[in-house]
Amino acid sequence: MSESKSESRKLTSTHGPREFKTSVLEKLDLLGKKYEAMGQDLDAYVEGLLHADFLTYWDYVNLDTLLSLQQPKTPFPDEEIFIIYHQTTELYFKLALHELRQLNEIGTPNGKQMLRCATRVNRYFKILTDSFDVMIDGMERSQFLQFRMSLLPSSGFQSGQYRFIEVACTSFDRLMTAEKKEAKAGHAVEDVAGMYEDLYWRRGAVELASGKSTLTLRQFEDKYRGQIIELAEERHATNLNTLLMGLPEGERSAELIAALRMLDAQINVNWPLSHYRSAVKYLQRNPVDIAATGGTNWQKYLPPRFQKCIFFPSLWTDEEQAEWGKAWVNEQVGG
Repeated sequence: MSESKSESRKLTSTHGPREFKTSVLEKLDLLGKKYEAMGQDLDAYVEGLLHADFLTYWDYVNLDTLLSLQQPKTPFPDEEIFIIYHQTTELYFKLALHELRQLNEIGTPNGKQMLRCATRVNRYFKILTDSFDVMIDGMERSQFLQFRMSLLPSSGFQSGQYRFIEVACTSFDRLMTAEKKEAKAGHAVEDVAGMYEDLYWRRGAVELASGKSTLTLRQFEDKYRGQIIELAEERHATNLNTLLMGLPEGERSAELIAALRMLDAQINVNWPLSHYRSAVKYLQRNPVDIAATGGTNWQKYLPPRFQKCIFFPSLWTDEEQAEWGKAWVNEQVGG
């Protein structure tokens, strides 16, 4: 390929002479070196390229497959809205985990890298929260109440990716029930497995009548318990809050602090309370009736003021933590 250094070369083909730019020949030279290093024959790959079709948008995003993944269980039209919104949610969760995973792979990220990650995760959760009106006002209540009963015991509670995001963002003690947080602070990685039973969200899937774990929770833990513990052990020293605490003071810019506070509010206040608004509209029932049907008391599980799940406590005052979620409630009530 030494001739590639000339201005251009004319090659004769069945279609007559064709002139190749120097840049094209240089790229072919680089490709030849790349395939040679892997013990591959460039000529064979070029020949294969001759027979390959041009890429289309629908093939690239697997559009036909994507649009076939909505499979309602009932004849009610609004169930398709319900499915698509939850599928979209899981894709944004995947994007958030993608950012958190990249940050973890850096090892010891600096303030700018942490800001980039937090900004992107905030963007994903803002889209989800802002679009939650699709769930709150975008379905007929009568349809929802009928098709939702056909989906039991499945629940958005069973989103493993959401729990992975929590674990990637903060230390395991911050995910304990309110009364266990302080006692578990500073725990060792060896303590993680034993702390699992006190995770705050497990109380959201306990039958009111019997106090036993619901089938929803048992299904979830059969699939995800081991993965959650494994991730918590892996991120014990590299979760976002631990990385923040180890960040030199000079790296803690006002922009980074604002972004992390926003991330805390987005995931631990805005997102669960959007669900709360939806639950109030569609599921509000007398607690006695809930207990009688073996249901869970989401009224005490979803509101952040009960759980006080805060990823970055060092960024909030004692007063702000004591009134966690109150500003959102005031905004909603005050219009």
